[in-house]
Amino acid sequence: MHAAFNLRTRHEGGGTPILDDWCVDSEYGVLRDVLLGPADHYRWLETSSVSKKSIRRDYPFDAQVAKQQHAEMVSAYQSAGVKVHQHEPDAALPYQIFARDSSVMTPFGAIITSMANWWRRGENYRAIETYARLGIPIYDYVTAGTFEGGDFNVIEPGTVLIGWEGDEGRSQLQSANQLKSWFEAEGWEVKLIDLDPFYVHIDLMVVMLAPKLAAVCLESTDDEVVRWLKSKQIEIISVPFKDTLDLGCNVVALGNDRILLPEKSEVLKQKARAHGLEIFDPDVAMITPGGGGVHCMCQALRRDPG
Repeated sequence: MHAAFNLRTRHEGGGTPILDDWCVDSEYGVLRDVLLGPADHYRWLETSSVSKKSIRRDYPFDAQVAKQQHAEMVSAYQSAGVKVHQHEPDAALPYQIFARDSSVMTPFGAIITSMANWWRRGENYRAIETYARLGIPIYDYVTAGTFEGGDFNVIEPGTVLIGWEGDEGRSQLQSANQLKSWFEAEGWEVKLIDLDPFYVHIDLMVVMLAPKLAAVCLESTDDEVVRWLKSKQIEIISVPFKDTLDLGCNVVALGNDRILLPEKSEVLKQKARAHGLEIFDPDVAMITPGGGGVHCMCQALRRDPG
């Protein structure tokens, strides 16, 4: 289906047409267009164990350095041939930089999520404006409770892993079940898994790197998920728990055996190179102490079919 902006395209009971221009059916198809949030008003706030620790220990924050590092990341995408789109900056939204959370892109259009923190909820409205400006239709809106995009993890075409943390976390079971019902109606396999709120989102510990290849923190990922991944013949590159605290497992597949990861993610960088992957590694060390990595900062808008 040719895309044109529409406030809701989802068909009740499934059968929603797949878009033929804006479309994401995997986390590893060649990335053509990506949506990023602006760094204009970024500052660290107490949103996770990572950011709380950074603030508690009085780590120095430099907004100008954060902007420079964000620009380096944008340049890395462009060097990889990816067209970069950005939300319009809003001074009231300091965590707008983490574009993964306010929406989810699918083969059917975008899903507008429902943010957990009251001071992030405006990000959803800006996301709707962005999709309208780009002409990308909205599939539907999460309405059953809170849910954030970092908990929606497309493992391969037609298969999604959805995390939830309960009332003390970012994504609630009732919202995860709402998404599950939508995608099962579209013929997808949906795997739900509950997480300890300490881990914030599923994409801090499980990320696809290439077809049948995933980076996984085995120390923090539920054994049930590991067994499920292995049942699909997905090879796992193990990432140490300590590295996940620096967002070292929160990486982006660019397609064609290329990945974008933080400069500090040394263990995964070495293992990925041993698997023949090409590395893009911008320095984002002033951004990640706020609780999000390069995967948290992006929302793929267009990928080649996975």
